Amino acid sequence: MAPHSSTQQPPLSQPNRLEVTALDCLRGGWPVFSDLQFRLESGDLLLLTGPNGSGKSSLLRILAGLLPPAGGDLLWNEAPLHGGDSHPPSIGYVGHRNAIKVNLTLQEDLAFWARFHGQPQHRIAQALEAFDLTPLAARPGRVLSSGQGRRLALARLKVMQAPLWLLDEPLVGLDKAAVLAVRNEIEKHRRDGGIIVLATHQDIWHVEEQRLDLGTFTVSPDQLQELEA
Repeated sequence: MAPHSSTQQPPLSQPNRLEVTALDCLRGGWPVFSDLQFRLESGDLLLLTGPNGSGKSSLLRILAGLLPPAGGDLLWNEAPLHGGDSHPPSIGYVGHRNAIKVNLTLQEDLAFWARFHGQPQHRIAQALEAFDLTPLAARPGRVLSSGQGRRLALARLKVMQAPLWLLDEPLVGLDKAAVLAVRNEIEKHRRDGGIIVLATHQDIWHVEEQRLDLGTFTVSPDQLQELEA
């Protein structure tokens, strides 16, 4: 999860906007993509596509504040997404790793995130139920299967009530019932005014969304020569 607390954040019902302009990304000193730009409003879902290595995970990490951009601007409601004088939004980030605390029970894990984000404790039971984790609530994280761990990572989103969700292959390791639960929560988050940026190779989103092919922003060999000149 991204490290911003939502204690002082406005409700999801307030209109929000995420703007990315002229964004550049480097990996190990090498350019990944250049001049990337998009704008999202409350209720929008952006589906990231593109071949392996085109920067989908890197873009999500930049948006989450875990990787510095090489250039460009990230704005939330016309203020810097990270840093600056304004309060940044709470961000729900689910990466490739589920970040399971092996000695915490599922109940304790979700309770921590509820406290951290200033959310009421009743959201814990809602999150457990939404992802069919209620029977596992008293189990420690170390005994979870990979699919159960993924469901716990996604359940944290429901507890946090963050306006911005960043999801990197969220369906990996999930069975059909869990995939349906994720889709339901994504659509509910959109109806509530949330914004979602999602990378997946599973094309199951038969809903209205925007798509961004990062392959079109990949730095070509000719462009690389110009940058090095």
